[in-house]
Amino acid sequence: MNTSAFLNYLQSQDAYENQIAHVEHIQPRGAEYGLLNEPLSATLEGCLAKQGISSLYTHQAEAVNKARQGENVMAATSNASGKSLCYNVSVIEELLAEPASRAIYLFPTKALAQDQLRVLREVFCSGPFRAEDFSTFDGDTPQAERAEIRRRARIILSNPDMLHLGILPNHQSWSRFLRCLKYVVIDEAHNYRGIFGSHIAGVLRRLRRICKLNGSNPRFICCSATIANPGEHAEKLTGLPFSVIDNDGSPHGGKEFVFWEPPLVDKARNTRQSVNTEASHLFTELVNQSIRTLTFARSRRLTELIFSYSRDRLMGTNPPLAKRIKAYRAGYLPQERRQIERQLVGGQLLGVVATVALELGIDIGDLEATVLTGYPGSIASTWQQAGRSGRGMERSLSFFIGLDNPLDQYFMRHPEAFFQKSVENALVNPDNHYILRAHLLCAAWELPLSDHDETFFGPHFTRERTELGGQGMLRQGNRNRKWYLSPTISYPAQAINIRSSSMESFALIDTSTSSLMETVDASIAFFQIHPGAVYLHQGEAYLVSKLDLDSHTAYAEPTIAAYYTQTKEIEDLRVTSVIRSKNCGPVEVYLGEVEVNNTVVGFKKKAQHTDEVIEEEPLELPTQEFSTISLWFDLPSEATSRLDKAQLDFAGGIHAAEHAAIAMLPLFALCDRNDIGGVSTPLHVDTGKAQIFIYDAYAGSIGIAEKGFEIIEELWRATLEVVTDCPCVEGCPSCIQSPKCGNNNKPLDKKAARILLEGLLGL
Repeated sequence: MNTSAFLNYLQSQDAYENQIAHVEHIQPRGAEYGLLNEPLSATLEGCLAKQGISSLYTHQAEAVNKARQGENVMAATSNASGKSLCYNVSVIEELLAEPASRAIYLFPTKALAQDQLRVLREVFCSGPFRAEDFSTFDGDTPQAERAEIRRRARIILSNPDMLHLGILPNHQSWSRFLRCLKYVVIDEAHNYRGIFGSHIAGVLRRLRRICKLNGSNPRFICCSATIANPGEHAEKLTGLPFSVIDNDGSPHGGKEFVFWEPPLVDKARNTRQSVNTEASHLFTELVNQSIRTLTFARSRRLTELIFSYSRDRLMGTNPPLAKRIKAYRAGYLPQERRQIERQLVGGQLLGVVATVALELGIDIGDLEATVLTGYPGSIASTWQQAGRSGRGMERSLSFFIGLDNPLDQYFMRHPEAFFQKSVENALVNPDNHYILRAHLLCAAWELPLSDHDETFFGPHFTRERTELGGQGMLRQGNRNRKWYLSPTISYPAQAINIRSSSMESFALIDTSTSSLMETVDASIAFFQIHPGAVYLHQGEAYLVSKLDLDSHTAYAEPTIAAYYTQTKEIEDLRVTSVIRSKNCGPVEVYLGEVEVNNTVVGFKKKAQHTDEVIEEEPLELPTQEFSTISLWFDLPSEATSRLDKAQLDFAGGIHAAEHAAIAMLPLFALCDRNDIGGVSTPLHVDTGKAQIFIYDAYAGSIGIAEKGFEIIEELWRATLEVVTDCPCVEGCPSCIQSPKCGNNNKPLDKKAARILLEGLLGL
């Protein structure tokens, strides 16, 4: 596509108000090929040749060489770099050499498994393989076919959910397959982070344990987008050592990466045009030019909002095109999602508005443009989303629209900080107290626990096993001293949602049809389906009338609403222990365990298109309590004295500094702002001091606070920079205001925050 022509077109429009903050011209890159230590078999070479593959890129060849040497491999390269050949060649080679061998491929979504099944059959069924040698096995697999798939399939394509729920608890039925298991492939491994990744670590340790029972010791091949710690990440997921391959030899076309700044609508308050309105404007302009486009939104709600805005725009300007766009997110029925994928690949759709569900590597054809509605939370995810366009050698476009928050605005003002910054660490905590205990119960159901299992579950195994025994959930046998699951517990895997810290979900019922619309995770139910909430599904609005806490059911009816809703919550925190501390110039910084109380106290009605607050309503919902890890730090006495002399608001200063620091922490950790919580107080009851706390917003933690503790001075510097650079006077959403603040962003004092941050850095 002619990217320059389209950008010139945008700049010529009446709606253009200098939104282009920066354009990064990314040059195309040619291919680099590698050599195998030993040539491929004629059969395998022939299969690849039919697909036009005569040579392997450097990273593909190195992966095959390492796997041949018996090593576990982590390939961390860019989007569309051909990572699937890193494992397909190795696995197919093993299957050709030893027909009894088996492999299991794990993908984060069913769609990815179906996509890779199609690739396997297209490439390798022209040779010695039959279609039935490769099969998916997931929740959609008919019961009547499952036994036959276990018997005949040589490669099973599945997901961690099915491994956790269906395969491991029923491993006796899989003994023949597991006995011959030579490879475990973990694709899109960067997606396994946070709570989800920590659960996956538990599942994979259970898999290794059951493999040992069956006499196998499979090698692991992991593939990931570019992250800072690929080897460490793979090792935390599996508990095994890995060889890392990150020398990407794949070619790619050039790209114009555009940083797009919504225009100011109120210069005095430094508030900007709604990012959702800007996203729908860019999306519809691209679609109007027949440019195949994928727009990413950061949540289900925003996906629906942008789709609704875009559909309305197109209905007014070009009605036939309104039928050629769709929304795509989790929660839709599988058939609905598959249809959208097929329509996008087939060209019936010109554009899709999606959550990160389409960030992953499913083949959706050659897209020409991507629109990122706000910073996705990490450098790695930003490149992953932008990389969905321009998968061939043609030039492509990517737009990053800056939200009204400190981190997005930091990048708008300092694009070099984005393009020069290394990708972040993927955070996983296999020792999370709650998660480890859950998987020990599952493991005990599968096979009684013994002292040898510390090899799989790590140094906290014995302590957690003993605790579970003390709670009556495990019991020790008299003869063999092994630990058995309590007979009162049945099928523990069923009670564990590996994609959430919550083990439960709420049903959302459409009262107009008395039918189930969606299921909503319990951990977010209070924020999305509370009474009075406007919930969106395929662009249609539903008003939640009731939330039944006893039956875990919410009821909603279709509505017409010119607003959307956003919750307000308040937090309270108690220190239970200090893990470690360090001196940073004038203050002490701490890392420790805390108890957090979170209460949703109300919600705002915000106007569509403008995001203006129409009104606020109170809510009475139960407090949610959880234990987690937090960092906290003292406030410098010299800076406090400066505030007194200047008659600035100390409480407003620490509150503002807390907001800005939380917003900037995703710059250093692979996480989202919503993964982080914070509390600031002029006098904390447990410490007797003024303090700022920043904690993991998950029970048991996932390592965010620990990362913040390690880089605390870098965090202070970045926070000071964003507060100083923001042109507003009193403070605004771009620097110190938080959309989640339960106190309506009161009190806040920007000047005081700046002095405190300078004091922390000894300036």
